[in-house]
Amino acid sequence: MTKPTAPLPLPRLDIAPPLLPARVLEDDAQAIQAARAFAAHAATEAADRDAQRRLPWAELERFTSSGLGSISVPKAFGGPGVSHVTVAEVFKIICAADPALGQIPQNHFGIIRVLELAATPAQQQRLLGSVLNGQRIGNAGPERNTRHTLELRARARREGDGYRLSGEKFYSTGALFAHWITVKAIDDEGEQVMAFVPRGTPGVRVIDDWSGFGQRTTASGTVVLDNVPVPAENIVRNGALGQRPNTQGAYAQLIQAAIDAGIAHAAVADTIAFVQERARPWPDANVEAARLEPYVIAEVGRLHVALEAADALLGRAATILDQVNAAPISEESAARASIAVAEAKVLTTEIALKASEKLFELAGSRATLAEHNLDRHWRNARVHTLHDPVRWKTHAVGSYHLNGTYPARHSWI
Repeated sequence: MTKPTAPLPLPRLDIAPPLLPARVLEDDAQAIQAARAFAAHAATEAADRDAQRRLPWAELERFTSSGLGSISVPKAFGGPGVSHVTVAEVFKIICAADPALGQIPQNHFGIIRVLELAATPAQQQRLLGSVLNGQRIGNAGPERNTRHTLELRARARREGDGYRLSGEKFYSTGALFAHWITVKAIDDEGEQVMAFVPRGTPGVRVIDDWSGFGQRTTASGTVVLDNVPVPAENIVRNGALGQRPNTQGAYAQLIQAAIDAGIAHAAVADTIAFVQERARPWPDANVEAARLEPYVIAEVGRLHVALEAADALLGRAATILDQVNAAPISEESAARASIAVAEAKVLTTEIALKASEKLFELAGSRATLAEHNLDRHWRNARVHTLHDPVRWKTHAVGSYHLNGTYPARHSWI
């Protein structure tokens, strides 16, 4: 009788992950190539990871070592500084394989942009350099029991030459896997700051209590901060971002839209595969296979039209972001970028939800069996698209075109 293999020990949650060597990619083409290779590997056990809620520790290390974690680091700091078009494509490719592996580093990328816009030159050099060396950035996210996601109760109190940080956060995607945990808090002057806290710092507790029915392996749970010491050099004054036009929010939303587009691509691909290989035709259709049923053909056609429209608006939004960031940013250009991304986000939200639900109508009741775990596409789409209500995207688009109103300056538009 074969002796059962002992399970691998789980990483400790009270210390930072090990720091492994990471490749630095050279250009956009290498980034796309690396994304495709990583996605091919990630897809093989994506359904099982979701079904078992098995956290993707090894996959995240592979993502980082491949160089994908540093593709947005500007060339001035030694990174490839890839285009927004490439960033969107990379996230879409990865999320078609496993959207949890796209959502986990989405804040890592968003915070890199915050460093570009709000950090001091010394902070940029040091923190962006750590990303090039293979460190991951996670966030201690919004807080529970507040009026809305912009309200903060966490506090950064001055103490001597540094600060003491206290608070409790939730939706802390990436924190469990991170080397740096970023925490938004209010300082003694009432200004918002972003603290960079190394994992393993005394007083930091990361709790794996995420129980969402979708995006199950993102570990988007709780971070508790109890009088955590933070040196002044690790405090970035990100609150000043709201005082001038910028594209930080549009960039964050572009990645969100790309994640939803990836989910939609996976749902459409699995719909087609199931109809081709397993589904039965309706008797009245008088055809030999479900793929020959005329109504099924028409519905697959509609899905593809909607998917290609979402892809087109996503690519257009990324191109506009590239154009806007190539010149000094004005109120008008920042608004144009945000609206372009909002328009894309409307369609990526719609197709992610539609495709993941339509799968079952076209594939039939057999597709609902747990052994296939195809419901993960809808669960992932439904949970991830809740980040930013699409009703506020359409409102922003309408206000912009009808009344010339520029959208608000924050990460959600």
